[in-house]
Amino acid sequence: MYSRFMRTPHRRIVPPAGESNALRDTSATARGGVTEFEKMPERSESGTGRPETNGPEIGPGDLGSRIDRGEDVLLIDVRERDEVALGAIPGAVHVPLGDLGRRIDEVAPEKSRRIVLYCAVGMRSLYAALELGRAGYTSAVSLAGGIEAWKRGGHPVTEPRPEARRLLRYDRHVRIPEIGREGQTKLLRSRVLLVGAGGLGSPAAIYLAAAGVGTIGIIDDDVVDESNLQRQIIHKTRNIGMPKTESAEETLADVNPDVCVETYPERLVSSNAREIVGRYEVVIDGCDNFGTKYLVSDACVLAGIPDVLGSISRFEGQVTVIQPRVGPCYRCLYPEPAPPEMAPSCADAGVLGVLPGVIGVLQATEAVKLLLGIGNPLVGRLLQYDALEARFREFRVRRDPACPVCGEEPTLKSLEDYDAFRVDDACRS
Repeated sequence: MYSRFMRTPHRRIVPPAGESNALRDTSATARGGVTEFEKMPERSESGTGRPETNGPEIGPGDLGSRIDRGEDVLLIDVRERDEVALGAIPGAVHVPLGDLGRRIDEVAPEKSRRIVLYCAVGMRSLYAALELGRAGYTSAVSLAGGIEAWKRGGHPVTEPRPEARRLLRYDRHVRIPEIGREGQTKLLRSRVLLVGAGGLGSPAAIYLAAAGVGTIGIIDDDVVDESNLQRQIIHKTRNIGMPKTESAEETLADVNPDVCVETYPERLVSSNAREIVGRYEVVIDGCDNFGTKYLVSDACVLAGIPDVLGSISRFEGQVTVIQPRVGPCYRCLYPEPAPPEMAPSCADAGVLGVLPGVIGVLQATEAVKLLLGIGNPLVGRLLQYDALEARFREFRVRRDPACPVCGEEPTLKSLEDYDAFRVDDACRS
């Protein structure tokens, strides 16, 4: 539910998602004219967005009885094509609301014909019935409650097409112009690797799966411990003692069965990093030690793959994007690891349980942006979050021309293990 504080006052009605198209005659609009089908009714006193008048409506039960008796009723479905693919009233003629003004003479040449219009919940079709009445159609009514009320009444609908049922899950993505069908299809074909199934990897994995990222790889050699459950939301109490990769796979299968989860119950090291990283389009680094962070960054730079890096401690977290040949790498930010006393593990320092959710979701967001090629990723920008102050700060970071990995004359051509950089990783983020 949206809070009332999120609503923007507006004189004109802006129907909710799924009820969004104004009545319009597209042929007249193309000529620059405005017809009655473009005019939206004013907001009602009740604030529901329905016209002040009760309007010409028919109930699902009444309509069903008339159809069963064989009465001549012209059913017009004014929803969009994607909605119709999810199921329609048998025998209905599909005329999208935006085309109704142009096609109504063709579909119903006799203005005395009994017409029942319907949409999802009865709002668009009620507007349409009112306008048809003004246009001289004497028996045009709207199905009260739309097809949703029709289905609740146990009346028949056509079977949804398989591809439509799948897209229903991602309907709110498809409605965003920057994503649409093409973008969602791209996500379903995308591959993301999560390094670590801990505090950061948990929310990132769940949201990537929900978003429809088709293949998610997870590498982690740890098992679920009871102390993990305060922040690692992908794991459940019943999974204590289970490998984290297996536990995460189980959860993601429940979140979205469309997603293929590839698990690596092992540690990322120099001997496997390049091969594993190279299988994916984007890497999300949720590990908790300097050694692995250097290794992941180096592997991504050498493979030309973006690395979305996150880290957390106590009440603070940070995230940035390493884009090879575009922005700085991890070594540019931290040429040398901090001494252990300056970078205690969260097993020693602790971490606010909800903090990984903030940073992990930011990492997932950056990954989706990179996969879709939209927005402005955090390349060359370090975003820092202070939970106690509820404050974000952004720092500009630059590529080091002398960096041994991404500099002008790189010297590091192969991967190395960085055990000397390791800190206690009992926390596993």
